[in-house]
Amino acid sequence: MGEIRQTQEIPDFCAAHNLGAEVEVADGAHINEAFDRVLASDVRFRFVLDATTR
Repeated sequence: MGEIRQTQEIPDFCAAHNLGAEVEVADGAHINEAFDRVLASDVRFRFVLDATTR
């Protein structure tokens, strides 16, 4: 918890050092498969659900 200025330091640091999260994107058609993989601990990175697809 902190002020907005303090909270902004983390994204600024990441941007300055080219750091980012590694993710797998799952579209709407594969959401059940993604959920099953989470339950099975078969996810190497984080899943991002693409809400613009069905």
